[in-house]
Amino acid sequence: MADTTLLEVHDVRRSFPKPGGGELLVLDGVELALKQGEIVGLLGRSGSGKSTLLRLISGLSRPQGGTIRYLGQPIDGPPGGIAMVFQSFALFPWLTVLENVQLGLEALNLPPAEIRSRAIAAIDLIGLDGYENAYPRELSGGMRQRVGFARALVVHPNILLMDEPFSALDVLTAENLRTDLLELWGEDQLPIKGMILVTHNIEEAVLMCDRVLLFSTNPGRVAGEIRIDLPRPRERTDPRFEDYVDQIYTEMTARQRAARADRGGLGTLMTHVSPNLISGLIEAVAAAPYNGKADLPDIASDLQMEIDELFPVAEALQMLRLGDLEGGDLKLTHMGKRFADAELNERKEIFSRALIGHVPLAAHIRRVLDERAHHTAPRRRFVDELEDHMTEDAAEETLRTVVSWSRFAELFAYDDESEIFSLENPA
Repeated sequence: MADTTLLEVHDVRRSFPKPGGGELLVLDGVELALKQGEIVGLLGRSGSGKSTLLRLISGLSRPQGGTIRYLGQPIDGPPGGIAMVFQSFALFPWLTVLENVQLGLEALNLPPAEIRSRAIAAIDLIGLDGYENAYPRELSGGMRQRVGFARALVVHPNILLMDEPFSALDVLTAENLRTDLLELWGEDQLPIKGMILVTHNIEEAVLMCDRVLLFSTNPGRVAGEIRIDLPRPRERTDPRFEDYVDQIYTEMTARQRAARADRGGLGTLMTHVSPNLISGLIEAVAAAPYNGKADLPDIASDLQMEIDELFPVAEALQMLRLGDLEGGDLKLTHMGKRFADAELNERKEIFSRALIGHVPLAAHIRRVLDERAHHTAPRRRFVDELEDHMTEDAAEETLRTVVSWSRFAELFAYDDESEIFSLENPA
């Protein structure tokens, strides 16, 4: 069964036009295959193009290079055997549960009796028997997402695409829905033959997937693959489960570290993280039971943070040399430990020295301000310099990050109305 290839993605490229001209390359050289009986996870940071790839596979958008084949045939528009479940529930509020589920079948021009029977069967399968006449406003978030699953399953697709389908739900509801879906899959009660799951949750990927593809960013491409060789049902407390989680954290931090080292200088893309989050993570790692060194999966679980939330903060610590990421662990440096023990003014001094010593853009702005007689410079100057190395959006976020950090450190001032940097109130 597993030898049947349902989907082949080869050398796919996708870009979007930028407002100021040129293009933003989102996906480049993407390779992916889905075999019958598989659940494949796409795991990576925001902006790595995972959701864009799902839209290409579903036929809602077209690649600008490469090929996508479903059962050996090129995809040219939405194929009949592929359905998608979205992060948002995307239900029509004026329709009942039954009417929402029937929509996809009505588009197929099936007989009314078959439409009704298949819709009721899908509703029963997904655990909503008795709610056929309820409206979305009467349902909890988990129940509304079950309607989304029923609407996708009712058309009997071969492939189910899932774009972060559990991320809008609370922890317990998401866990319950994942468990029910996996039980139906394991008991061969679902009409589907393969699934692709986009997620930011590493534990979710290990819990659900047979293979996890790690996506890099700028542009997005498959940077690695990890096979999850665990029988189902999987237990989070199983040491082998924890080993896979650790392995993914380790690979993702190593790849991100290498990417930053390759860029360097003003070409270093910075994700906006507030000084409060940086201070909070330092304090959490410095405290017991970590005492200066934390396993990323453990600290993520304790702080209830997913990779999109934790990684940028941990990487900010590494950039500032207040912490070091290695082997899936976050370890505070000597200066990081000093920061954790310091009062506010000393923290500002430590942060200021870190900015000058380790953040090229912050040091560059301060140097320009120091050298000018009037100690001012327009924001546009630095944006233009950054756009020589990165996209317009990335330049904006990078500059916003440096402004935020420098205000905390009192390294220089910035007036948002006049868009002028100055030494008006530095330490």
